[in-house]
Amino acid sequence: MKEIIKKFLKKLISDRYVLILSSFALLLGIICAVSIGLSIRPSELQLVSHYSAFGTTHLYRDQWFYLLVFVFFGLIVAILHIIITIKLLIINKRSIAIMFVWSAIGIILLGWATAYSVLNVWTPL
Repeated sequence: MKEIIKKFLKKLISDRYVLILSSFALLLGIICAVSIGLSIRPSELQLVSHYSAFGTTHLYRDQWFYLLVFVFFGLIVAILHIIITIKLLIINKRSIAIMFVWSAIGIILLGWATAYSVLNVWTPL
């Protein structure tokens, strides 16, 4: 297992462009998690957690700790996309790996915007 991880990291380090993009995606995921985590304020107010067209109530509410999901979302997206990017580099699919890292950056930015929209509805700035 240790040798496999070394092989994967060597493959990533050998391609500087993908390494820089992967580092940026990871850094963006960490910054996203920290900024959203610092914006969450514990409260007794309930927030809308999801919408469903099937049921008597269309908007379902939940406690403030539901917002912690947004903190972990950026980190999980960044880490999983980097792992899949390394796998794509191993099988010599560099162009798809680059596209995959760029999609990770886009998904993290969209998730960040969505999280701040939910936080702004819950606690207006």
